[in-house]
Amino acid sequence: MSDPTRPEGPKIIAVANQKGGVGKTTTTINLAAALAEEGHKVLLVDLDPQGNASTGLGVDVEDRTYTTYDLLTGDVELEDVIQATETSNMSIVPATVDLSSADIELMSNEKRSFLLHDALRQTAMDKYDLDYILIDCPPSLNLLTVNAMIAAHSVLIPLQSEFFALEGLSQLMLTVREVRQTANAGLRIEGIVLTMFDARNNLSQQVEQDARDNLGDLVFETKIPRNVRVSEAPSFAQAVLDYDTTSKGAEAYRALAKELLAKNFKIAA
Repeated sequence: MSDPTRPEGPKIIAVANQKGGVGKTTTTINLAAALAEEGHKVLLVDLDPQGNASTGLGVDVEDRTYTTYDLLTGDVELEDVIQATETSNMSIVPATVDLSSADIELMSNEKRSFLLHDALRQTAMDKYDLDYILIDCPPSLNLLTVNAMIAAHSVLIPLQSEFFALEGLSQLMLTVREVRQTANAGLRIEGIVLTMFDARNNLSQQVEQDARDNLGDLVFETKIPRNVRVSEAPSFAQAVLDYDTTSKGAEAYRALAKELLAKNFKIAA
């Protein structure tokens, strides 16, 4: 059971974009790893039925005995769902394809939109002493993504540097606004991070200019470059910071983590 008197715990960030292939899972894994490298205790919640974040951090399918599905349904103890990873300071709640039926199976539950919110605020969470929880959302605006937004303090939006990139944002922003009005008044946009950025490409530069013109300070200064090391890392079940610590991709995610931490420090002050 969640405890309504429990003091506010870790900062919870939902990483969301209903469009697939924008670097959402890659950003979740590597930002989590970069925050962990800074000394923060981080939990990654894999809320995508594809389970790519789990695979990318080396959690084999046969080792996913308990998953985010069990976390949502409350059928197991928290310590059975949270697994350690090879990355220091970083743990994960893995996912399997079971999640794909969650929309239908949870529909009869009156609190269906608040299941993740309550699960992440159990008093049993205290012993993990977490600083950040990052939620890797599925590439759709379904019940799982709504659960993430209601559970979260903010939404981080990866935006691929390509044609029509900004057009998909309107529906996502509308969903954030609806959640804010109906269930989570404190939800805010953590920021928009440009991914797969190629500085030599005029289109990437145009997307950046359009994003900054339209969204201003919401767009992070840090851009994530198109980098082969970032693409290779998941096949070795590692964050790019561990796979090739000096690569441009690793440095970019470190810079993103530092910028996010600085933003949050400024807000707290």
